[in-house]
Amino acid sequence: MARHIRNDIEAGVLRDGQVLPSTRELAEEWDTSVFTISEAMKMLADEGLIESKSRSKRVVRNPNQERSNPVRLSRPHVLLVGGYAGSGKTELGRVLARQTGWPMLDKDTLTRPVVEAALEVLGLSPHDRESETYRNLVRPREYEALSAAALENVGCGNSAIVTAPFIREFGDPAWISRTEAMFANLDATVSFVWLYCDPDTMQTYIRRRGAARDAFKLSDWPAYLTTIDVDFRPPVSHVVVENCASSTPLQVQAKELLDAIFERRPM
Repeated sequence: MARHIRNDIEAGVLRDGQVLPSTRELAEEWDTSVFTISEAMKMLADEGLIESKSRSKRVVRNPNQERSNPVRLSRPHVLLVGGYAGSGKTELGRVLARQTGWPMLDKDTLTRPVVEAALEVLGLSPHDRESETYRNLVRPREYEALSAAALENVGCGNSAIVTAPFIREFGDPAWISRTEAMFANLDATVSFVWLYCDPDTMQTYIRRRGAARDAFKLSDWPAYLTTIDVDFRPPVSHVVVENCASSTPLQVQAKELLDAIFERRPM
């Protein structure tokens, strides 16, 4: 819980000076006990990320939250960030974007309104992400739009951070080769980033965000877990970022990832 809140602060979702909900409100939001919330708040206070004004009022403290000066590389660099639902892809993308000034291209942000409208036209629920119609007809168009947005930025000389599940794509060597060649034609390099998160932490995050598209997963979590391979890794040189409760803070791993890119070290 403390990790998720820390990630929100580092990603700019929670801003310096913002008042957090009360302990009881947070307990309801996270579906946990007041004691657990209090312990998480103590951890964040010890790190200097929140300040208690009173028993019921806590304020975010991150005065250095403003993003770094934009980083301009001699060759554009594209970071493709993939992972299962609830692994923290968007949070990592935001942290990376704030540290670099690069545009963040998130699949859901770019395509969700059109996808939901298309599903309704097709006579399906706008929250459907499981049917064959979605998987075979709508989903490929989402990734085409995401790829086009990335290419547009790279064509202008900009690096970019692209976040999406990429489950099918990262498992397809042919897709990986095409993607590398596509960006190489624009004199850009690509890094593949896989975000690993243990099932319990994923479930906590998905339950908290309360997105309608996740209802199918949460309705039978054990059954959903049988449909994914938590040990999956892309069959290409890649970086694994771990977003489990006991892992190194996400912002530290993001900085290490960027240092490797800027210093041109092998990753």
